[in-house]
Amino acid sequence: MKLPRLQWLQLNRGVKAESNLKRKLKKVKKLAPESEAKRNRSQRLAIYNHKGGVGKTTLTVNIAAALGFLGKKVLLVDTDPQCNLTSYLIEASVVDDLLDNSSGPSGKTIWSALRPISEGTGTLQAIEPIELSIGNVFLLPGDILLSEFERDLNQFWSECFEGRIKGFRGITALSLLVNSVASKHNIDYVFYDLGPNIGPLNRAVLLDCDFFIVPAACDLFSIRALKTLGRTLSMWIRNWKTISELAPADIYLLPGRPRFLGYIPQRFRVYRGQVTQGQSSYLSRIEKSINSEIVTVLRRVDTALASSSMTENRIGQIKDFGSLAAESQTQGVPIENVNAGTADQRAEASKAFRDIARRIISRTTKK
Repeated sequence: MKLPRLQWLQLNRGVKAESNLKRKLKKVKKLAPESEAKRNRSQRLAIYNHKGGVGKTTLTVNIAAALGFLGKKVLLVDTDPQCNLTSYLIEASVVDDLLDNSSGPSGKTIWSALRPISEGTGTLQAIEPIELSIGNVFLLPGDILLSEFERDLNQFWSECFEGRIKGFRGITALSLLVNSVASKHNIDYVFYDLGPNIGPLNRAVLLDCDFFIVPAACDLFSIRALKTLGRTLSMWIRNWKTISELAPADIYLLPGRPRFLGYIPQRFRVYRGQVTQGQSSYLSRIEKSINSEIVTVLRRVDTALASSSMTENRIGQIKDFGSLAAESQTQGVPIENVNAGTADQRAEASKAFRDIARRIISRTTKK
């Protein structure tokens, strides 16, 4: 049926107006305001110990790869301003380009997304993750300028205690970014990679996590760090509970209840199938400290935050695989795919990481 000219013009103008509006919205690329956001179904984890040199980033890459091999979609989020995770997985020239342009309108790093919040000039900027050559694994690249956002987080935290919306928007900005990316790419697991400290950025990340895993090396300093780790997490959880009670109605909040999923002793030496005598004593000391300094401390806050089972709390162990870890970082691939070592060494590493990945799946899907 042919429409009258006036009706045709009105209809045509309506279509054009709608088309123009869609183009404008696409160009702006802003994320939905926090009041409209719902937490994505993905499980969020951090492999965290504020002591440096315990292999957080290497564990994160290899466990993420193992989950990917098992068919799970994984998003890696590099929140360490040192950008170790990004440098591990991306060509140096690409990393340089990302960092050189992150403050521009086409920036692609986490800082690019958070910058309008940090500078008070707008809302979160949408960015796309990098799809890695490791199957099913994506990366939100880090940025040295995240240290700027970390300074802002102290102010946001104080404003939360005053019940101010601006503070909550700042504290939850990274969580909302992850929500958006995880929803769009149907992510099953999010792994944050954190710097070795107990600063405000790590606080915001841990309070956004559903679970955390503690890596521990066989040395005295690693054991001593467990004491401050348990106390710090306990304090953060208690403080966030207080803050949540001050929050305006219907505002998006962090869950604020990271549960202890387990610990991973690693890089111990093995001789003829047995842990060497000099390091075997550290394994028992790590287990004892984990239970007294983390499990017991968290269970005082809430018994659901940690299992009392000593067996369940060791989620796996990674022995010293010699040069394979260093080669993994140099070649930018998981240990099982490095062009180094023997086939038996790579197969042993693959089994160790996939066993941990299976336990993560089992424990995070437990009803």
